[in-house]
Amino acid sequence: MTLVTLIAVTLAGSLISLLGGVLLLSKKVSRQKIMLYAMPFGAGALLGAAFLSVLPEALHHLHESGGEESGVLLWALVGFVLFFVMERSIRWFHRHHEHAEETSHKSLIVVGDTIHNAIDGVAIGAAFLVNIPLGVATTIAVAAHELPQEIGDFGLLLGKGMARKKVLLINVLSSLATLATALITYALGASLESAVPLLLAAVAGCFVYIAAADIIPDIHEQPHRRANLQSLLLLVGVAVIPLAGFVTESVLGISH
Repeated sequence: MTLVTLIAVTLAGSLISLLGGVLLLSKKVSRQKIMLYAMPFGAGALLGAAFLSVLPEALHHLHESGGEESGVLLWALVGFVLFFVMERSIRWFHRHHEHAEETSHKSLIVVGDTIHNAIDGVAIGAAFLVNIPLGVATTIAVAAHELPQEIGDFGLLLGKGMARKKVLLINVLSSLATLATALITYALGASLESAVPLLLAAVAGCFVYIAAADIIPDIHEQPHRRANLQSLLLLVGVAVIPLAGFVTESVLGISH
């Protein structure tokens, strides 16, 4: 049941992530309006997943295995710093290739998105190795964050002159990287068993970095009334994670 749920939930999450881009293609909703609501909700979901689901599960499983709980905090820091270094490297690469041909720019966007999706898949697969509720909560957090991310990618590719159908096809194929790495991580379950708590801690660190460094600063720059609305949406995103875990346990009749 876990494998089937992983596949179904991951595919559903990818479809949700692509929804914003599809709306952008339809021209019915502006990019700015979608980002206004999606970004703070995604930040809240990431923080909720990190502090209310992923880190507690990592601490619980490390404690059961007799490991040092301080290792969870260390690996959370590693995940935070690692994502910072990765982001800085990508930005440096973009700055030093800003005069490259348009085809190169398009390729960089697609490759970057695919790598991002693959990392998301590892996080989802590791969460499902622990239990289904954690896997569902992590997938929701990833999908909530990826929604504005995909909007940005759609917008960039459209701005580079790529045809709408091609933009949609490329992003759909790129999103499959999430399912692929989730399945690979889950399939390696036995060999990863001892490392799962530390991997989850690193995932939590990445989630905190994305929310705190990439999204929340944008809320502070908004006009007062808009910032209040975004703050409320951030809190809603936080609340969605424990609610999702409760619903999953109730519907499937399972628990931690």
